[in-house]
Amino acid sequence: MEGDNVGRRPHDSRIVILGAGCFGLSTAYHLSLRGYTNITVLERSTTLPAPDASSNDINRIVRSSYNDKFYSALAREAINAWKDRKLWGNTYHEYEVVSVSLAYANESFINDLELGCSVLPLPDPASVRSVLPSDARIGSFEGDGSLYYRRTGYLNRDGGWADAGQGIRILMSEVQKLGVKVLSGKSVTNILWDDRKATGISCADGSTYDADLVVIATGSWTPSAFPDLDLRGQFVAMIQLTEDEAEHLRSSPVVLDFLHGFYCFPPTDKNILKVAIHGPGHLHTVDGAISTPRTILSHPDNGSAIPKSSLPLLRKCLREIYPDIAEKPFCGTRLCWYNDAPDGHWMIGRYPSAENLILATCGSGHAYKVSECDFGIYSPFTYDSLVSSRNGSSCGGSDRR
Repeated sequence: MEGDNVGRRPHDSRIVILGAGCFGLSTAYHLSLRGYTNITVLERSTTLPAPDASSNDINRIVRSSYNDKFYSALAREAINAWKDRKLWGNTYHEYEVVSVSLAYANESFINDLELGCSVLPLPDPASVRSVLPSDARIGSFEGDGSLYYRRTGYLNRDGGWADAGQGIRILMSEVQKLGVKVLSGKSVTNILWDDRKATGISCADGSTYDADLVVIATGSWTPSAFPDLDLRGQFVAMIQLTEDEAEHLRSSPVVLDFLHGFYCFPPTDKNILKVAIHGPGHLHTVDGAISTPRTILSHPDNGSAIPKSSLPLLRKCLREIYPDIAEKPFCGTRLCWYNDAPDGHWMIGRYPSAENLILATCGSGHAYKVSECDFGIYSPFTYDSLVSSRNGSSCGGSDRR
């Protein structure tokens, strides 16, 4: 709306951001760079970064393998930004990324090729096996032997993985250096209104914060206020390798199996290998209501447990890649709660019925890689949505495809 053009706001405008995850911190950073000096970030967790936030993880894939050209180009830009060692230190690890599947991998291969990525087609199971560590026993990638399940794909040498928790900690440190107030233990109870204008925030501890602009960047907790958004826990498991096992797999690429939604990382410096399934996911409803995160903070005894029903597929997929470690016990598990938009796109823009309320959410399980780089590739989208008077647009979503 014309009267809410942030580019015309005084730089001391009171900006309150709900959530100190990827979206919240990167938005705070970019607005600070543009000269805004009165920014407060409210975080529900008493510990910073929040231990149960999906972005606070041991690793996240950094890849440009998308069948959507917009996302491929955006991720390519982000990969270049991750390589800034002065800023990110050793957060980013340059490894090859192997994508195996059917049509999706073919389309993403074309996009990566057009973007100038260093790619290698893998037209059959033998070629897939050839790019995995030669001193480790590798699965057949033949599936049940049918043409449908025979693995093909491609290798992208321009990608890898990031230490997700470390990236968040660096980002938080940077925004605090810029004078942004990041307050922990602030569980928001209400947005205060004057007609269609948000005037502030009230918290469970009785504190209130006046606001000229409110940004909702609450990640997996967003469906609590917007039930139409989907929230599902995805299954993550870790295996503690011996030093010898880890050395055999140290040079392994990140493996993405789009057919099953399975992905596998190289071992960390602590010899932990992480595997995960991104599929239909797990719902956690209370009294038949909306799905809400069930985490180690809300359920200290078993908040990290994953359903037993998820184990056979995890084991099966791992067996097809690295059979020697497929039966090792998991040293840890986690339900990683993703706030999924119905179309899988990020939701960044004005809330239609409010003059000064911005949504920056719905990472849909694939936003971290670009949220951190250059301190929030999509934070400029948030800023642009403010200054362009586009009411309710979905920056980074279908409008950008």
